[in-house]
Amino acid sequence: MSEAPMANDLSTPLTGRRRQKQETAARFHFPLARLLFTVIFLIIGGVALRLILVEDPDGGRPSTEVAITSTRDGNSIAQNVASGPATITADPNQFPADGSMVAVPAPGSAMPTPGQSPNSFGILPDLSEETAHGAIPRTSGTGLTPFLAYRRDAGTLAASSQPMIAIVVTGLGINEQGSLDTIDQLPGEVTLAFAPYGRSLPTTVAAARSAGHEVMLEIPLEPFDYPQNDPGPHTMLTGETPRNNLEKLFWLMARFGGYFGVINNMGARFTASATDMAPIMEELGARGLGYLDDGSSNRSVAAQLAGANNVPFSRAGQVIDANPARASILSALASLEAQAMDTGSALGIISALPISVQAVSEWSRELDAKGIALVPASALMQ
Repeated sequence: MSEAPMANDLSTPLTGRRRQKQETAARFHFPLARLLFTVIFLIIGGVALRLILVEDPDGGRPSTEVAITSTRDGNSIAQNVASGPATITADPNQFPADGSMVAVPAPGSAMPTPGQSPNSFGILPDLSEETAHGAIPRTSGTGLTPFLAYRRDAGTLAASSQPMIAIVVTGLGINEQGSLDTIDQLPGEVTLAFAPYGRSLPTTVAAARSAGHEVMLEIPLEPFDYPQNDPGPHTMLTGETPRNNLEKLFWLMARFGGYFGVINNMGARFTASATDMAPIMEELGARGLGYLDDGSSNRSVAAQLAGANNVPFSRAGQVIDANPARASILSALASLEAQAMDTGSALGIISALPISVQAVSEWSRELDAKGIALVPASALMQ
C-alpha cells in the first residue's frame, strides 16, 4: 500500500510536475518592482513636502561666509580713503549717472554757443553721453568740445607777450575738508585736478567751479613698479586689451562732470607704450578733451599721440613740492618764474599739501608786481 503514492508520482506526466513548481513559485514570488516604485514615490513625496514646509532660499545647497580682505595695504590712496571721509567704490547709488555728479558753472569759464542752455549743474546736455558707468563728456553735434566749454577763459592774456605761469594742484577730492580749504585759499586762476575716488566729489567739484577754478580729472596709469606702487582702482595697464582699458577710462570719466581735460596719475610705463596709450588718446580726441602730462617720465609718447589726435596738450615742467619744505617750494617757484621770463610760459604742479597750498597762495600775490601773469593751465595747452 505504501508503494501506491510513489507509483502515482512516477506516473504523473512531466508537464504536470512543471506546472506544480510554477504555481508554488508564484505563491512565494517577491514583488521587487512594486517595492521599488513605492520607495521612489515616498522619496519624491518627502522632497516635495520639505519644499513646502521649509523656507530655504538656497534649496539646501551648502554655503559659507568668507571675509573679504584688501590686498592694497601698500596703496596710499586706498589707506587715505579707508581712514578718511571718502570711499573707493563703483556703486551707482553713490555715483549716479544723473546731473548730481557734475559741477556748477565757473566764473570766467568759456560761454556756451547761443541756443545751448546748461542744466542746473552747469553741464551742457549736448556735451554729455550716457553710458553703463554714468554720464561722460563728448563733443557736441555742432562741434563744441568740453575743452572749450569748461575751461576758464584767460581773456587777452593768452594772446599777449606777458610771461605766464600756470599752476595745477593734484590729489584733490579724497579729503573733502582739505579740498575745500585748498579751493578757498588759492586764486581762481589755479587749475584743480581731482582724483576719481572721493565720495564727496559732486560738492567739492561744484565748489571749485563756483570759485572760478577750471577742473581736471586725474586718470591712474601703470607705473614701472606696479603693483608695488599702485595709483588706485581702475588703473589702466599695459598688455590689456584696448577694450578693457577703455572701459576703465569710461568708468573714470563718469565720476564727475565739468572738466575740460585729464591729467595722468603716475603712468611712466603706460605713457611709454604707444600701443597702449594710442587708443586712450584717440578717445580723448574724439570726445574733445585735453591732456596734461605731469612731466614725471621722459619716455612719455603723450605729446606725439596728442598731436596726431588733435588733443589740446601741455607738459608740466616742474613738480614744485617734490621736496615738501617751504624753502624748497619757494625755490622751485622762483625757478618757474625764471623759466617763464626766458621762454614766455611755464607750468608747474603741486600736491594738495597744506604747506604747498599756503606757499603758492602767498607767492601768487606778488606775481603782478613781477610782470608775470598767473593763468589757468588750459591757456598753455596747444
